[in-house]
Amino acid sequence: MMAKIVKGSDFKGVVDYILDKNKGTKTVACDGLFMENKDTIAMSFNVQSQMNIKVAKPVGHIVLSFSKEDEPRLTDRAMAGIALEYMERMGIRNTQYLIARHFDKEHPHVHIAYNRIDNDGNTISDRNERLRSTRVCKEVTLKYGLYMSNGKENVKRDRLKEPDKTKYELYDILKTEVGKCGNWNVLVANLKRQGVEVKFKHKGQTNEVQGVIFTKNGYHFNGSKVDRRFSYSKIDAALQRNRNDEHIGLIPKGYGADMQSALSDTTKGELFSGSLGLLNGNTSSYYAADAEVNQTMAEMLRRKKKRKRGMRL
Repeated sequence: MMAKIVKGSDFKGVVDYILDKNKGTKTVACDGLFMENKDTIAMSFNVQSQMNIKVAKPVGHIVLSFSKEDEPRLTDRAMAGIALEYMERMGIRNTQYLIARHFDKEHPHVHIAYNRIDNDGNTISDRNERLRSTRVCKEVTLKYGLYMSNGKENVKRDRLKEPDKTKYELYDILKTEVGKCGNWNVLVANLKRQGVEVKFKHKGQTNEVQGVIFTKNGYHFNGSKVDRRFSYSKIDAALQRNRNDEHIGLIPKGYGADMQSALSDTTKGELFSGSLGLLNGNTSSYYAADAEVNQTMAEMLRRKKKRKRGMRL
């Protein structure tokens, strides 16, 4: 289950949209509204919102979307119950609401319109609502055994609007480039060719890098906001693994699997540290890593010859 949260100032607009007959609308729950027609519903919302005129956007509109795999289980009653539980967990209570199911998309979804001015004239808080909504959606999904999406690969890119459209374009680019680059210099260059600028965030006035910001189509994204795997530290670790794998791939087959395993253990930690130096044109750490690899290989060959001599004795 996923939620999209929108706030506005026009109750008539949201009511007209939710109850549009072209969307195969079916009302599944409501409270505190005069339900004769769309105009009376909007009027009910508007009258209550006047109890607190300081709130510029009293319209709450939430779309709860479910996976197509769950459609056989999602009766109107079940969707209404899940929507009401979501509202309760989000602190949306003691207020007017309208919940309607739409049938215009291939996946099941419901629209919730509610008054951010509750029945006592108080404002329903929107503090950290998107963060709270993500948590609540996950909790409800697990509670009812709903289908858990595999992630961004399932998102329909053609339906996205900005800045999400650019964000997902950036996700696709980073997924490809981070997986094949061996250092930051190469990654930055490859991203630039695809219209992505890279900027690093430093700790105070030091050279210690704390984060990375990607810019595309005029939109700026922290790496971790694109996806958790694209935080600075995780990208840096991935680049180190890529270099590690590249060195192991260069080992002649005659050296055997035992040597590759040992080399992998040796290079897990300090072998490829210092990738930040590459950003400043300092490649000494990279050459030092090559020297350590050569030294490790020589030492292992020496031990292997020693064992063979012992066997001949």
